[in-house]
Parts: sequence; C-alpha cells; structure tokens
Amino acid sequence: MLIGEVARRSGVSARMLRHYESLGLVRPTGRTDAGYRAYSGEDIRRIFHIESLRSLGLSLREVGRALDDPGFRPSELVDDLVHRTRERIASETELLTRLRRIGAAEPAGWEDVLQIVGLLHALGSKSAGTRQRAALSSVEEVPWPVEALVEAALSETDPNVAGALRWALAQSGEGGSALLAEGLGSPVAEVRKRAVQSLAEMPNGEATALLKDALAHHDIVVRRYAALELGARGVADAVPTLVDMVVEEANDVDAADALSALASDPASADRIATRLVDCLAHGTVGPSARRRLTQALADIPGPTASRALADLAQDEDRVVALTATYILGIRDAR
Repeated sequence: MLIGEVARRSGVSARMLRHYESLGLVRPTGRTDAGYRAYSGEDIRRIFHIESLRSLGLSLREVGRALDDPGFRPSELVDDLVHRTRERIASETELLTRLRRIGAAEPAGWEDVLQIVGLLHALGSKSAGTRQRAALSSVEEVPWPVEALVEAALSETDPNVAGALRWALAQSGEGGSALLAEGLGSPVAEVRKRAVQSLAEMPNGEATALLKDALAHHDIVVRRYAALELGARGVADAVPTLVDMVVEEANDVDAADALSALASDPASADRIATRLVDCLAHGTVGPSARRRLTQALADIPGPTASRALADLAQDEDRVVALTATYILGIRDAR
C-alpha cells in the first residue's frame, strides 16, 4: 500500500508518516519498482498502535520505547501519565478560575486586567504581609474579584490577614454573602468558622438572613458566632443560643453583653429574663452556671428580672444570694 493510501485510511498525514520513519517508529516494508514506499498490513497495524499510544499523551519517544523495549512495563508509564494528567488538569483549572475571576470583574482595559492579576498574585503569596497589603489595598476603579477574596478568607490562617480579608469582603457589597454561605457547608470545621466570622462582618441584609439560618447549623461554633453577631444587630432569634452560651461558659461575657443589648426592647427584655429564670430553675444547671445566669440578669431591665433577682437574694447558694442582693441594690439606686 502506498503512502497516500495509508494516509487516507489511517488519518495520519503523509508528512507525519515520513516523520515517523525518520524517527524509526515505523518503516515501510519495501519499495515499489519506482521507488515509492510500500506499507504492509503489519506496518499499518503499527501505525494504529502509535496513534493509540499518542492519544494517551505519550511523547513519540515514549511511544517508540513502549513498542520496541521488551522490558517495558506499561503500569509504570500509565501511573506516570495519570500523575502528569492530574497536574495538567490542576494547572488548567487554576488558569480557568483566574480567567473567570478577571472576567467577572469586567475590566475596562488592560490596565484593569493587570491590576486584578496583581491582586490575585498577591493574595496567593507565601508572605503574610503581602497578603495583608493586598487585602487592604483599595482598588477604586476596578471591582475586586469577590470569589478570590472569599476563597482567601476561607483558607487564611494568619489572624491579621484574615481580619483584613474580612474587612475587604465587607466593602465588596452583597456578592460575597452567598459564597460565604457555601463555606458554612464545608466539611472542615475551620473553614466553617472562618465563613461565619466573615459573614458576621458583612453589613447587608442578606448576611443577616444567612446568620439567622446559621442559628440552626449543626456546628455549635457556627451557631455561637452567628448568635453573637445577631444579638449586636438586634435580632431576638439569637436569645436561646446566647442564654445557652452563658450556661455553658462559652464566650459568656460577650453573650451576656449581647443579651443586654437586645433587652433594650421591652418585649425582648421580658423574654430574655424569662429564659434566664427558666434555666435557673432547671435542676441540672450547676452552681457556677447559676452564678453566671444571675450576673446576666443584672443588665436586663423590667419587672420579670427584678422579681427573679429578689427570689435569688434568698437563694441557698450564698454566692448567688449575695450577687442578686448586690444587683438589686444597684437597680434600686438608679
């Protein structure tokens, strides 16, 4: 079979067939009387074998070794191909992500593109100082790539850089809230914690709604961070979690402060006082928890808290009784 016919049947160009021959990969079995290359059926099969191996990503050198080396071990080459393919996919995925982020920022010109690329490089730096400066830098004319900021915030371990990234996200508008909400579903506890901390600094209504949803999260750390921030925002739904934090001595001082802030609303004040009193009446609450609950009543206005403190002034626990008496004295003096 002549080279033109081989090219038509195999799909390999005549030029490539000549290249294969120059490399010694496949040589035509003979020549015609006119000196043209003549390929046998075995030659054709070898060409198809070459093309099959090339389709796996092998170089022509590796193809020649695979076909001619009797001691060649396919498993080793396949393992190497798997490793190289994974590296290539990771590299291409990283490039695709970077391009998508640049596109999402809608740059007006190459200067904008270069600014965004510079920020992305800085956010990925090994230097904490460089990452922090990138987060704090102000890009006035070019929108920040919110996806990149969220990814950096969810993975950052340095507390100073993390704080800067949360600030940057808070300036970025509502776009980051939904992405941070995805972080709440991470299987990694630290990522969930960073997500709720970042949401707590987002000032918009979408973040508040997501924090309210987080009160029912399976991760108690997420619930507690959400409750503290919602308390500061005046959301009464946080009360049960905040009271539990006082009982469990988990950021109990901050939780008591949040309850005090919520109690500025008379309806909430009565609800909070009732919740604290119910916990005090619960037989399973230990002495130290009862003392913290009594202290928490100090900044809750209204008759329900006052009656509870009057009862606690007669408590069998001397520390609880003294604490309640002291608080009542302060309240009477106001």
